[in-house]
Order: sequence, then structure tokens, then C-alpha cells
Amino acid sequence: MINTYAIILAAGLGTRMKSKLYKVLHPVCGKPMVEHIVDQVEALNLDKIVTVIGHGAEKVKEKLGDRVEFCLQEEQLGTGHAVMQAEVILGHSSGTTVILCGDTPLISKETLAKLIQSHKNHQDAATILTAITDNPTGYGRIIRNAEGNVERIVEEKDANDAERSIKEVSTGLFCFDNEKLFAALKRINNDNAQGEFYLPDVIEILQGDGETIHAVPADSFDETLGVNDRLALSQAEAYMRNRLNRKHMQEGVTILDPSTTYIDADVKIARDVVIYPGTILKGQVSIEEDCVIGPNTEIKDSQIGKASNIKMSVVHDSTVGEQVNIGPFAHIRPLSHIGNHAKIGNFVEIKKSTMGEGSKASHLSYVGDAEVGRDVNLGCGSITVNYDGTNKHLTKIGDGSFIGCNVNLIAPVTIGDGAFVAAGSTITDDVDQEALAIARERQTNKPNYAKKLKPKKK
Repeated sequence: MINTYAIILAAGLGTRMKSKLYKVLHPVCGKPMVEHIVDQVEALNLDKIVTVIGHGAEKVKEKLGDRVEFCLQEEQLGTGHAVMQAEVILGHSSGTTVILCGDTPLISKETLAKLIQSHKNHQDAATILTAITDNPTGYGRIIRNAEGNVERIVEEKDANDAERSIKEVSTGLFCFDNEKLFAALKRINNDNAQGEFYLPDVIEILQGDGETIHAVPADSFDETLGVNDRLALSQAEAYMRNRLNRKHMQEGVTILDPSTTYIDADVKIARDVVIYPGTILKGQVSIEEDCVIGPNTEIKDSQIGKASNIKMSVVHDSTVGEQVNIGPFAHIRPLSHIGNHAKIGNFVEIKKSTMGEGSKASHLSYVGDAEVGRDVNLGCGSITVNYDGTNKHLTKIGDGSFIGCNVNLIAPVTIGDGAFVAAGSTITDDVDQEALAIARERQTNKPNYAKKLKPKKK
């Protein structure tokens, strides 16, 4: 059985990105470009994955962890020089090596599998993944001989006018016989406009040795897009967003307007979910079946239970149970848990709190650092006053309690099961279960006193 390896080139700074963030760490649909590539390569079950790092090495290591092996390109002297750094890991191995660029996040495992399989079937020294584009600017051109076989790849800076007019380009993805690759790398030079060691020069060396070189065309140029600046980053984002939305719809999700729906790569959505326009699903989101999400809703790193409805609201780093209604204009902040059948209405904010099953905060309330039991009603304008200027404190509200409108619960405080807190109260002491708490001034009416407050007419 032939061993198969991957080398991912991720050492470049990416000066055209004009960013303090290293190029391969720029996100596409919520995930760094290089991580998208590792995801696809891992799906092929290769024997080793080696990532060549340079600029931002520690950050890339932190992101990829132990999913790959690393080698360092201390000085960036071209793609050929980058691959040379992997010799310490792969230089004495036999088998097939696929080489990818860390800034091609759209490449799919299907295309990689096709490239590798074609290479093995032909038993080539090298196989190139090519693509056809009407705008080949920036890409190395594929030069074929009279028989149509690949002869060499010429970089744009070194190409003449005739060569620049060629529309078949190298995508920067290759398969090599591993031993022939590292032998040829020792023979390349940097006699070119950039003074760099180009990986494509290996193709010309192998060709001169009489080795056969094949090319496998990608089904779509878009899939091979290399991201070198913010414009290409936006193009990659749009392409992947369309791909993700199409995948979810094919699996039974209704997306009413895909052009205004933004779904990150790691989002999981069950069938029969309906997503309205303006919805943004970011990070690790899981939505169970029969939910209705949106319009104009943002959910990040959260789990949403079956048949819940979230409208024009924000949910971050929280869990939402089944058959919950949230919104419009609600804000569920991190570390909150909303129980089954609960209702979080308009202009309600929940922060680091638990809302028990069947509990309601229908409008204009703030619930922070609280444990709210089952079947609790929080009246309009009720607030858990959790912050004393230095520390946050906990409010506990027992099952079946009723909190009237415009109530302030000054934490730390506990409201017992079945208690009733009268509207307009400011509660500073615990309330026993089944008790009625009233904490407000007794009303005083002064007859005719209003006349003294009105200005006299001239």
C-alpha cells in the first residue's frame, strides 16, 4: 500500500492583506483559512500532514494543535524553499505527497481525492491541479508541448506576453512521488525575478529527466481561489457561504433568502428548520428540528432546542431549550440557560442566568446572575440588581413565584417558592415561600394641592 502525505504551506506573512493577523489565520465563514484546509485533508485519512510555518508560527500552532506536524521556514525564500523544510520529516519516505497552499480555503476533499487518485493511477512523477480562468493575473501559467503534455509552469513575473495570455493556470496544488520531489528540490535555483526558489521549477526538472507529468483540471476555478488580499478574502467568503447554504438546503433546511443568510462552517442545523432573512449563525451553533430562526437574528456558540422560535434577537454562548420563544429584540448573553417552554419577550436581557421551564419575562426586564425557577412570571420592568459597584451577586427566584411590574430585586436575595412580590417594590431581604412582599411608600393624596403647582394665568 502506497503511503500518502500532505504538506501545507503556511509560512507567508501576507503583506497584501495589510493586517496584523497572519494571512492563513484570516477567517472564512468563521474559521481560519488554514484550518479549512486541514479539515479537508484530514477527511482523506492520510499517513502524515505536515504544515510549514514561518510568520505567526506560534499562533498557527496554537490554532492547529496536534492535528498536524510542524516544520519551520525561518526565512521565506519561495515555495520550493518552503517544501525543502519538510525534508526533516518526509525526506526519507516513499509514497505520494500532495502539496497545498494555506491560503486556498475553498478546496474540497473530493477534488483532492481526484488529484491523488489520478496521480497514483498514472504512476506519475508529478501531477498538477490546474484551472481555467478568464483572468489569470497572478497565477503561474501552464505551458504544454506540441503533444499537449505539461512541459513547465512559468510564474507571471517571468512570463513573456504570449505566456501571460494563457488561461490555464497552476492552482499551486501538486502531487509528487515523494522521493523524486526531494531529489529534484536539491537541483532548483533562485535565478528569477524574485530571487526565490519556486516549487514549480521541480516540474521542469522532472520533465528534463524524462519523467511524465500529468495535469488534472479542477471542476471549478472558484474552488482553487488563492486569497492574497481583502478582495479575494471577500470572494472566498461569498463562495463558501453559498456552498454552505446550498448544503443545508439540500439536507432539509429552509433558507428563505440565502443571499442575506450567513452561516459559519461548523454550524449544525437539523431538518425542517426555517431560517428567515438577516440571520447570522456564528461559531459552534447547533439548531434542532422545527425551529424558526429570524429574521435579523444573531446566534453564536449556542445550542437551540426543538421547535424554538427566535425572532430579531441575539443569543451568545448559551443554551435554549425546546419550544422556547425569544424576541423580538431580546438579548441572551453568555452563560445563560433558557428552559423548555420559556418565553423571553421584547427588550429583555438575560445574562449568566437560568430561566426555568415555563418561566416568562415578557418585556422590558433585565435578569443578570440569577437562578429563576419553573413557572415564574417576571413582570414588565422587573430587574435583578446584581452589581454593587465592585462585585456581582446572585438572585434566586423559586418555582411558581410572581414578580410584579417594576420590581427591583437587590442581590444577594432569595425569593421563595410561590411568593408574590407586589409591583413597584424594591426588595432587599429574602422573601419566604408563599409570602407577599410589598416594599414601597404608602400613597398619600393631598386634595387641591395640584393648584399650587400650576403657574397662574396672566
